[in-house]
Amino acid sequence: MPFRLLLVLPLLAGLFAVAAGCDTDDGEDADLPDRPGLAVAESDAGVATSFGRLTDALDAAPPVSIVARVDHAANAASAGLDLRPTRVVLFGNPALGTPLMQVNQQAGLDLPQKVLVFEDAEGQTVVGYNTTDYLAQRHGVGGAETLGRIAGALATFAGVAAGDSTVNVEVGGGPVSRDEGVVTATSANDVGATYAGLVSAIESNPNLTVMAELDHAANAASVGLELRPTRLVVFGNPALGTPLMQDEQTVGIDLPQKMLVYEDAAGRVVVAYNDPGYLAERHDLDDSDEVIDRVRGALRALAAAAVSGDTND
Repeated sequence: MPFRLLLVLPLLAGLFAVAAGCDTDDGEDADLPDRPGLAVAESDAGVATSFGRLTDALDAAPPVSIVARVDHAANAASAGLDLRPTRVVLFGNPALGTPLMQVNQQAGLDLPQKVLVFEDAEGQTVVGYNTTDYLAQRHGVGGAETLGRIAGALATFAGVAAGDSTVNVEVGGGPVSRDEGVVTATSANDVGATYAGLVSAIESNPNLTVMAELDHAANAASVGLELRPTRLVVFGNPALGTPLMQDEQTVGIDLPQKMLVYEDAAGRVVVAYNDPGYLAERHDLDDSDEVIDRVRGALRALAAAAVSGDTND
């Protein structure tokens, strides 16, 4: 299987001045979703315009590379399902993302950065992203020196998407526990073989589509930084992901699915991924137990194939 190397990663330098608050101005503001670690703002335009502003700004910022643009609604339609306009962009800058993974490679599970844009049930357009506090708490990377610059960049891009450089950003939920919702499995093989087995298992499943692959270590080397072997694959199945977003669109920030393979400081090779049950709790999913169970089973099977090297069904 040819390996697709994407020399991109997490997140951009502080290219813009940031003017973003943490609370709305008054009681007339929109009723925005409240999710742990998710910053949200209301846009003054529709999803297509807001998303276009965002991706244009990313394209215009030289340190940043867009990894993938995902139109969740279009993917839903391809599976014969309906979903209100929902899009997410994955993007990064190795100079800023690598220091987080130097502290804890597991942070690569939530990198590259993502911004979600969707139209809610009331017709308002919402822009959302995971905060740096979320990354710091979940992966224990609060000491990474680039967190502040990442935070400023994210708030700025949210303002660009929303059409207001002084947009107020609401941050939802309470603190997140260390390693919360992260499932891991240990492989007896090296990173290369484990990752190859994982991607082979994904590609052999006709219901799954690989959307992006990242070699975080190669990305780090491209900006003169060192990182132990760390690779990420992004993949999805609209037939399973869409019902979750039909329940609560904010789960689109955690979709498509991602699985990380890395060699830790002790030389162990680890496969890490998000527990679907955690995503259900984070996004307050109500009627998705059956789908969550199916996703959990699929991810377990992929992880097992990765650590064993067995890609047979």
